[in-house]
Amino acid sequence: MAKLAKRVEKLNEQFDKEKVYSLEEGLGVAKSLASAKFDETVEVALRLGVDPRHADQMVRGAVVLPHGTGKKVRVAVFAKDVKLDEAKEAGADVVGGEDLAEEIKNGNTNFDMVIATPDMMAVVGKVGRILGPKGLMPNPKTGTVTMDIKKAVSNAKSGQVNFRVDKKGNLHAPIGKASFKQEQLQDNMLELVRAINRLKPSTSKGKYIRNSVVSLTMSPGVRLNAQELMDVK
Repeated sequence: MAKLAKRVEKLNEQFDKEKVYSLEEGLGVAKSLASAKFDETVEVALRLGVDPRHADQMVRGAVVLPHGTGKKVRVAVFAKDVKLDEAKEAGADVVGGEDLAEEIKNGNTNFDMVIATPDMMAVVGKVGRILGPKGLMPNPKTGTVTMDIKKAVSNAKSGQVNFRVDKKGNLHAPIGKASFKQEQLQDNMLELVRAINRLKPSTSKGKYIRNSVVSLTMSPGVRLNAQELMDVK
């Protein structure tokens, strides 16, 4: 623990923790804090001015990042007949129906995203208690309940990020890896923020993006200018 504290202390000395950085500056600082022996994930955390206890203020959606996430995504698809073949051709890693549900019940959740055709949601519902807590439950708002299986699988493989505000109004999402060029991270961040801004509830009062922090897997957070992000169209 002492070794970890020393490492974090050293990282804290490399930037001004109280300063609010522009997006460009902040991403540059975050990249400079890479210190792990693996390619760390770059993640953004936003505090939104919404009250998720009200259904009309739930911010949830998906976005395909232009440069992907840097992570190889394993996709499972619930489908049947022609759509099952379409899922296989599109590159899905796991496909099935009742048999896939049984695999999940037996502990096989070795995938990062689940897609389903609407007519298979009754089957998916049987394993909802397993998929839900893992953030894997398909939902029309994220494009993971659809008849266009080919597009959904392609989006997932290309770097689709699903996001959802939590009970306290916080939203977390990856925007790439520390090895990405700064321009790539900025492109991804802007695409994510555009999607979030488009979903601003009409009932949300006051400042929509109240705080924003970017960080790496093993680094402290770097504060970003929230107003700059709210101005992204």
